Amino acid sequence: MTDMSFSAVLQAMSHEGAVFSAPVPPNWTQGRTAYGGFTSTLLLAAARRAYPDLPPLRSVLVNFTGPLGAPPDIRVELLRQGRNITTLLVRAETDGKPVAVGTFSFGVAQDSHVSQALAAPSGEGPEAFEPFFPPQMTRVPARFFENFEVKLIDGHRPFAGADRGYVRVWARHRDPGMWASPEGLLSIADMLPPAVFAKCSKIGPNSSVNWICNVLSEDMQTQDGWWMIESDLSAGHDGYSSQVMRMWNSKGELVVDGMQSVVIFV
Repeated sequence: MTDMSFSAVLQAMSHEGAVFSAPVPPNWTQGRTAYGGFTSTLLLAAARRAYPDLPPLRSVLVNFTGPLGAPPDIRVELLRQGRNITTLLVRAETDGKPVAVGTFSFGVAQDSHVSQALAAPSGEGPEAFEPFFPPQMTRVPARFFENFEVKLIDGHRPFAGADRGYVRVWARHRDPGMWASPEGLLSIADMLPPAVFAKCSKIGPNSSVNWICNVLSEDMQTQDGWWMIESDLSAGHDGYSSQVMRMWNSKGELVVDGMQSVVIFV
């Protein structure tokens, strides 16, 4: 299979009856599986196509149960459609085995006197920072990373042996077609390497166990497609780590607040 932009992948998504499928091109893989943000976005795209009149996306919970290396069979189940929240269960399988299971909640806006915000750390725009991987690096560690333009703001690159597991970047899709949609948002929100990798002093693989994120805005717009994204290690023991992941738009407004468990084989 040839390389494809994410826009092209979504355009190629098809369905036969209630079963959706989409290609898994090699430029969206890491090792023997697709990048987790790619997998999660396929689930979301299938959900939105199965139920096109959904309210805005509010919450995502995805468990990665196996490697996704071939076009999956994706099935969408309506768990509940209430007055405010609609919840869908989306399951992806390859060769009859589950590879990812996601729960997506969509909800209408509510009137409330409560308003709380977490502003982005202050700083300059993406033009002020160097690429996440140095230009002399001819090959990035995971192919899917080539689909994003990424600038390092703070923290450390993977396997730096740093004291803290933390990284913050400016990032955007190289494909402008993914700059302003729920699918574009979800497919970039998980693009950073595991936060624990900054602390590692030797190279080794990883595997995401799950990904949980809350979407705090209906507005998917950000200037020229740039998002400020950070990943912060909370704790790591016995080969497992937990990290907090956040994503702000160019105005400094928090749009995604998430958490992830990662297995570290190093």
